[in-house]
Amino acid sequence: MRHILFAILIVSSTMFALYGQGAPSPTPNITAEQLARLERAENRLKDWPNLGRYREANAKIAPPEREEERVVFMGDSITDSWKLAEYFPGKPYINRGISGQTTFQMLIRFRPDVIQLKPKVVVILAGTNDIAVNTGSMSLDPVHDNLASMTELAHANGIRVVLASVMPINDYVMRDGKPLIRSTARPPEQILALNKWIKDYAAANGLIYLDYFSPMVDDKGFLKAELSNDGLHPTPKGYAVMQKAAEEAIRIALKKKQKK
Repeated sequence: MRHILFAILIVSSTMFALYGQGAPSPTPNITAEQLARLERAENRLKDWPNLGRYREANAKIAPPEREEERVVFMGDSITDSWKLAEYFPGKPYINRGISGQTTFQMLIRFRPDVIQLKPKVVVILAGTNDIAVNTGSMSLDPVHDNLASMTELAHANGIRVVLASVMPINDYVMRDGKPLIRSTARPPEQILALNKWIKDYAAANGLIYLDYFSPMVDDKGFLKAELSNDGLHPTPKGYAVMQKAAEEAIRIALKKKQKK
C-alpha cells in the first residue's frame, strides 16, 4: 500500500507541476527523468504484483523432462540477485525473485511463476520486506497466512516445499553517519519470531526448513559483516553460505515423500 500511495503522489505532484494554475499551455515541459518516474509509477499501479516481470520468460520454458529435478526459487531481492547458474552449475534451477516484494505479492504470482513451471521443488525465501512494511504496516499473522497459502498451492500441485528462514540484517554499514540498513526497520525480534513460526510450520506439515539464519548470524544477532556490503543483501561469500544450505535442503526435499 505504501508503494501504491507513493506512486500516486509522484504522478499527482508531477502533473500538478506540469499543469498547475495559470499554465499557459497543455504541452508539458517534462524532463526525461520525470518521464521515467511517471512510467515506473504507472507500471507499478497497473501491475502491483509484477506479474509481467517473468511473463515472457515463463512462456519460453518447456515442460520438464521426465527425470528433470526442476527447482524454482521464489523470493525478493535476495533471490532476485542470486546468480543460480554460477552457484548451482548444470542444475535446472529457475530464479523467480523480484526485488522489494512481500509475501502478498508473491502469493498472487505463485501460480504463473511457480506452479505453471511444474517444478519438483519450490524454495520460498520471503518475509523480510513484510517486516519492513513494504506493503503496509501489519502483524506477522498475514505473513503466516501467505506462506501457508503458497505451501497449500504447491502441495495441491504435487510440488515439494522448502521454506527458508529470514536472514539476519546488520547496522554495520554506514552512510552519512547512519546505518544503511537499520535494524529498527527490520527488528531482530520480529525476524526471530517469524523464523520460529516457519520452522514450526514446516515441522508440522512435512516441509523442509532451510536455515539460512544460523550460519549467517554473528554473536550480536546481526548478519555477519563479511557476508554483506549493505547489511541486508549477501555478497558472493554470503551466497556461498546460502548455496551450501540450499543444496542440502533441496537434496532432502527431492528424496522426501510429500505429506498428504
